Amino acid sequence: MAPARAMDDSMEGVIGSRLDQRDFFEDLKSYHAERGTSLDVNARVNGKHIDLYTLFGLVNKRGGYDVVSAEKLAWRKVGQDFHLGQTNTAAYAFALKTVYYKNLAQAYEIKRIHNQEPPPREILEDISAKGGDLLTRTLENFRPPQSRDHAGNGNDSDGSGEEDSKTPKEEKMDLDEPGSGGRVTRGLRQAPPQRQLFQPDVTSSRQMRHTPSNLQSPQPLTQSTNNAYNYNPSSNPNSSSFSIANYEPRIQVPLTLRPVLTPGNNPAMFRERLKKIRETQAAKLGKIPPSYKGMMLPGTGFDGPNIYVRTLLALRSGIPGEQDYALHHLVKISHERGDKYKFEAFPGLAEGLIEKALEVGSLFYDVKWVISYSDDVSACEVNVLDGMKGTHDLLERIRRLRPLHLHDEVETEEHNRKLSKINESGLVIRNMSMLEDNAKYLSEQYPLRDFLTIALNLPHSVALVELKHYALDIAEQLTKYWSLDASDPLYLSLLEYLNDGLDRGAVLTTLRAISRISMNLEDSNRLQGVPLSTIRQLCEWTLLDDEELVAACLDFFYQFTAMSENVAFLLTHADDGTLSLHPLISQLGRLLLHNSQESYSKRLISQPVPIKSATEIPALPNDLIEQIMKYSEPDRSSHWLRACFEEDPESDITQIALWQAYQARFTRLSTAQNPLLAAAEFIKNVSTTFPTANAQVISGVNPRFIIKGIRPRHVPMDTKGRVYSRCLWRMPEDGKTCGDFYLKPGDMWEHLITVHLGLSKNEDSRWNFLEHKTAAALNGQKFTCHWAGCQHFSANGGVDDPYEVGMHVKMHLPDISAMAGHRAKFNKPGFPDRSSSSVGSGMSDNASDYVSLHGRPAVYDYFPWCNTAVDERGDAVGLPLTSVLVLKNLARNIPKAITTLEGVSDGSAGTTGKKVWMERLLGPIMPRLGFVLAHNRPLATYVSDLITAIEDGIDD
Repeated sequence: MAPARAMDDSMEGVIGSRLDQRDFFEDLKSYHAERGTSLDVNARVNGKHIDLYTLFGLVNKRGGYDVVSAEKLAWRKVGQDFHLGQTNTAAYAFALKTVYYKNLAQAYEIKRIHNQEPPPREILEDISAKGGDLLTRTLENFRPPQSRDHAGNGNDSDGSGEEDSKTPKEEKMDLDEPGSGGRVTRGLRQAPPQRQLFQPDVTSSRQMRHTPSNLQSPQPLTQSTNNAYNYNPSSNPNSSSFSIANYEPRIQVPLTLRPVLTPGNNPAMFRERLKKIRETQAAKLGKIPPSYKGMMLPGTGFDGPNIYVRTLLALRSGIPGEQDYALHHLVKISHERGDKYKFEAFPGLAEGLIEKALEVGSLFYDVKWVISYSDDVSACEVNVLDGMKGTHDLLERIRRLRPLHLHDEVETEEHNRKLSKINESGLVIRNMSMLEDNAKYLSEQYPLRDFLTIALNLPHSVALVELKHYALDIAEQLTKYWSLDASDPLYLSLLEYLNDGLDRGAVLTTLRAISRISMNLEDSNRLQGVPLSTIRQLCEWTLLDDEELVAACLDFFYQFTAMSENVAFLLTHADDGTLSLHPLISQLGRLLLHNSQESYSKRLISQPVPIKSATEIPALPNDLIEQIMKYSEPDRSSHWLRACFEEDPESDITQIALWQAYQARFTRLSTAQNPLLAAAEFIKNVSTTFPTANAQVISGVNPRFIIKGIRPRHVPMDTKGRVYSRCLWRMPEDGKTCGDFYLKPGDMWEHLITVHLGLSKNEDSRWNFLEHKTAAALNGQKFTCHWAGCQHFSANGGVDDPYEVGMHVKMHLPDISAMAGHRAKFNKPGFPDRSSSSVGSGMSDNASDYVSLHGRPAVYDYFPWCNTAVDERGDAVGLPLTSVLVLKNLARNIPKAITTLEGVSDGSAGTTGKKVWMERLLGPIMPRLGFVLAHNRPLATYVSDLITAIEDGIDD
């Protein structure tokens, strides 16, 4: 196939501005069908597919078939775009030309590009691709090409063969020079130049001794040699010995034998000869048979109408065989060409299909339906349908019909054949009604409405299911153009068919057909006269887990509740207990969040607070010092640095302060075997321990030598990476923090109990909580918690029981269990309560110190959203939208319905009042509506209008 670039370039300016590729092939197929010729869209040359769209563009870009055929080697150039091969190019070029000639060059190019009438088929498609001049070819001037031995063998220069039938042009009559080795030209053959055979002069240039001149014989020339005694005659090519030694016999060519023609091996030729002899004898006797030359015989010349007209005429003929032929092809045409096959182009087609479909009545009733288009249709004739205005009493006529006694399981062959053809006519109408123009055309056919009524009221039979489904599909497409009142036969038939509810597919189609009544008209779809049983059944269907069926039911209720008279009908039966509306309204409230997608929007409540840098290097606990002292330098200093410092690219510490802290910690602990590092080595070890830290000098009046990239820790870390916990107990005397470090929560708790609460253990290592409680009660002592400003017991000035305080302080201990990481995601840091003195600042001093010491992440508020489906514009769609629209109709029309009932009756539903009905029906879903309003963006506007309508109805 040609590349995409070639295709785009080829079609530019030819048909690209009018037809795309798909329309091109559809138009080409249609034209071949009209002309009665075959189209090969999968043509191949040398095993490669030829794209007709690309080939058509390439040829017409060069000027068309005639121009390309007249140009020398033009078809080979066209074939290069398809990469047909480098060998045997002449044959491939002629095959490519034949593909174009058979599929495109014929009537299609002449008609579509040159806007001329093409020549007849017998001088165009029915002959080979030899020759050219298609635009000027007629029956009078055309002469079929003479067959030659080399014709069509691909040996001509262009692979086309058309030059054999044309007079050569003057520029094509150039001759190759003799001996040039050039290719044979395409002009007329010329007499070959006279060539002289080479005859060498073999006479000697001198005469031999003792030899008379008149007896001299030719002697071969011998090459001179200096070594005469080595001369070998057999090696001389001019010697006779050489010729004999290298003699080879000539290859024998088999004789070409021609068979003798006899009546036994060629009877056809002898029959033809005998026929000519008889005709000659008859001509001599004056018995010449009539000549049909130039006369158009039946079946020749004119091909007749196209398939569309043929099927129309066959359908209207009334001949069963012709109608079967028409319906067979119409089913295929309506399926494949239904998007462009319109009734307006074929008058009488719709009427013929309807008449054929109405024949179903005679298969099940003793009636033959007849359509009358006169104004005075007699109502006495049961079988006559009014084709001008429709038959309004059709249901009464159907009830008066006498059904035939048929067995549903056993059918005659003729009955089955007729029903099959009736189904085909219904299928054709159904397929063609899917096109909007055809639907509008059919909506004006009153006999079609009568047929739909008849089809829906046929007896319950398995054989009629297909036809009834076709009728419902047609009704779904056409009811939007019809205004059906409560007494219309088709409307009553649809309601009755819906009330049966035996087939889910039929129910869905019926609901759509009823909901679309008057959709394209200015009249409203009032949906009056709906039976109570149908309403009750639809309410039950809305509770099913069937989204498609529920959507169809809600569409019906949306149309039904748009009329206040229908809402009054609902309230009347809801008041007397024959209809319960609460399940329907509750289901509508639930459907507001049908298939909602839960998501969250994050809103920042407070900014994050970073950990405040420590101002002092932490003092290591004794157990950690013992661990570090087990190492020798420089590992000892590295562990001490990791325990007391952490990496921070923005912080720094002076080298002198770091060196002095190292000396203060390890001077008294160093030994001769493990001395301190020198200052330079220690500073270098800092960079080794922390890769991001480096020594820098800040220039100025007083240069500063710092270590950039580390800062002191708030709490130390042991050699295994475990962080210590700091005691944040504030001394009551001076308010200072204890500051001792403990690795295990148990050690921290014992520290709090013994040091800060002053408790002790008894002889069996148990805490004397009871004894200290008794002593505190006698001395009036109170126990309280001073952890980081905790004010848990400050309201009562403390408690008498030390056990209560001891259990409380466990809340401040760090969690180092296996579930600590999981619980940390849900725990919030406990801050001290706000005191009355810090209301203006928003946080007490103790809480502020705690946050600065430990930091705090950003606090976000996560708001949940339950958004339902939307379309490409962001508007609500689906069941949630239909549900809120039905609820809005109820909220707006309940007050109107109550007013109507109060005006026509003295009691019943009207006496309960508007407010009672609004609160009774819509009040229970108000919380649900509030949630949807707050958490569903697509429905927010609709729900807001709904709540407003409910409040207005209650206030009224």
